[in-house]
Amino acid sequence: MKVMIVVTHLLGTGHLSRALTLGRAFVHNGHKTFVVSGGMPASQLDGTGMTVLGLPPLRSDGTDFTTLLNQSGEVADADYLKARETALVEAIQSFEPDILITELFPFGRRSLAAEFNAALEAAQTLPRRPIILGSIRDILAPPSKPSKAERTAEIIERYYDGILVHSDQSVVPLDISWPVTDHLRQRLLYTGFVAPGAPVPHVDLVGKDEILVSAGGGSVGQPIFHAAIEAARKMPNRRWRLLVGGQDARMRIDQLNMLIGDAPVTLEPVRPDFRQMLPLAAASVSMCGYNTALDILQSGTPAVFIPFDDGKEVEQSLRGQSLSNLPAIDVLPSKELNGDVLARAVDAVMSSGPRPVPTQGFDGAARTVEIAAKLRGRA
Repeated sequence: MKVMIVVTHLLGTGHLSRALTLGRAFVHNGHKTFVVSGGMPASQLDGTGMTVLGLPPLRSDGTDFTTLLNQSGEVADADYLKARETALVEAIQSFEPDILITELFPFGRRSLAAEFNAALEAAQTLPRRPIILGSIRDILAPPSKPSKAERTAEIIERYYDGILVHSDQSVVPLDISWPVTDHLRQRLLYTGFVAPGAPVPHVDLVGKDEILVSAGGGSVGQPIFHAAIEAARKMPNRRWRLLVGGQDARMRIDQLNMLIGDAPVTLEPVRPDFRQMLPLAAASVSMCGYNTALDILQSGTPAVFIPFDDGKEVEQSLRGQSLSNLPAIDVLPSKELNGDVLARAVDAVMSSGPRPVPTQGFDGAARTVEIAAKLRGRA
């Protein structure tokens, strides 16, 4: 099969990371895979074996997802957005996919509806219409008003053969965050959680016995890093490693360096071997995005989550609530975060003993390939 995945990450890199995990699963099964990425470049992510096309990149203005900025930080004008739409449509017409997967849309990315709708229309006119699937994580940003859910339902009815829900229905059903009608429920295809294979400890023992602090691949998390530096002063016998993401990572690192003084802190940009560092770490401090949460569960590392809740975001808080009763996990609201609170939380999760590492439920990428192949076969 020829498989195309269309994804745009606007703040962090989680959406692209999950799309690439799906892409690698299709490649592993011998399928020709083409990922169209509309967000900022993220060279630390693995696109091995697939074609990756970068559209003229966009990012959000912080948590304002209605204001789209180009790579220079200027508001993207109509010509810039039209160039993206044209490139996306041409890619579909040239590649002629058997399977077309749109990540998050139509449940989100409404500010990019014009280019997604153009892509879906282009797919209808191909000599052989592809199977069209949506791809969504376990928890969505709930619609702010009924009309948004209604518009989503209309788009699904018109274009989509199914919606891949990357969750376990018995653990986190979509109903938790989205109004699921009987009609929508018939289109939902639960895949299980999408994650790479369980991380293997770093061969060079990088990060061993450290507190590993991360905030994803976007330009967020500075309050977490500030609190981590203060917490490190209170735990002088333990080294803290802060991994800073985003296009402005070097500038942010320079700012944080001015605060370190004699604190036992190592500062560096995000690393492609982050997952290999996790099993060796004494503890992890992070936000509670989909990919990071699964990394923590697969590694068994004691963890403190600080869910991202800027701009009325609730997704990570809901996910944190679902994990908060597990051993060696604590969840801190961002409004309560400071060095003292963080140091106590890290010490507590490290002292609470090992957490069993689940061995099942993370094969959502392989299950996605099976579902797509079955639907294509039926067609």
